[in-house]
Amino acid sequence: MQFKININGRSTICEAQPEDSLLEVLRRIGIYSVRSGCETGNCGVCTVWLNGTPVLSCSVPVARAEGQCVTTVEGVSEEAAALVEALSEEGADQCGYCAPGLIMAVLAMKRELSMPDEEGIAHYLNGNLCRCSGYRAQMRAIRKFLCAEK
Repeated sequence: MQFKININGRSTICEAQPEDSLLEVLRRIGIYSVRSGCETGNCGVCTVWLNGTPVLSCSVPVARAEGQCVTTVEGVSEEAAALVEALSEEGADQCGYCAPGLIMAVLAMKRELSMPDEEGIAHYLNGNLCRCSGYRAQMRAIRKFLCAEK
């Protein structure tokens, strides 16, 4: 079947079965920033936006994205660059495998919440797992990013 999805501002026709996950389809068409971590909706690595709302693409059937807008980290590159800079400045460097999903979640949080405290940030990012860090440097960087952008 063919599914028409607006991906990062571009109308795209995707060949897929209705039960294929959005993650599978995005990777099949060459969007490799969307990664597979657990395929159970628990790690946050595959986070993208569906109509501006963060979703775990491994848990979204592609049929649900038909006619909708999907945004990946490539679609928010300028905003993402500012967050990546804050992460780097705070020593929150990591392997990068989970970074696109974390970036999508943080940028969504910035749009949805007004000046969250550390507890609010941690709650919002619950489920975004990183195997490389202890999260302290990430939390500093995220707070710095959120404060600088307001």
